[in-house]
Amino acid sequence: MTTSVTSQDALQLVVAVHRLVRSLRQSAPMRRLQPTQLLVLAELSSHGPMRIGEIAVRALCSQPTATTVVTGLESSGLVRREADPADGRATIVVLTAAGRETVLSLAHGEAELLSERLSRLSGEERERIRSVTPLLRRLADPEVR
Repeated sequence: MTTSVTSQDALQLVVAVHRLVRSLRQSAPMRRLQPTQLLVLAELSSHGPMRIGEIAVRALCSQPTATTVVTGLESSGLVRREADPADGRATIVVLTAAGRETVLSLAHGEAELLSERLSRLSGEERERIRSVTPLLRRLADPEVR
């Protein structure tokens, strides 16, 4: 049996996921980063050093915005710029140890909050959430087929 997904279904999922993430971030004890800053740190943590242009693509922002975000993160000691080993004229942005710790701390804080909320669900509901997690991870990848 094939079940089609309507645009309305997709919209409802997008809204629900955004609301969940937003409520976790607003409730987390460490809220000193803007969403784009956190996204840049997470991308650097997941994919390693990259040029500003790639950061802009991954963070879905303009290159000037990515530059501004990186400058702010750099002044906070969370990233640093280094010469690109592939092209000495270019620079890459590298996550510092403080940046990595910040990403982990924020992620663990949000995970603790989510765990607390999940504990309020029934066992069956928790199992449904666990079973859909790999699918959400796949959908988060723009390359999903």
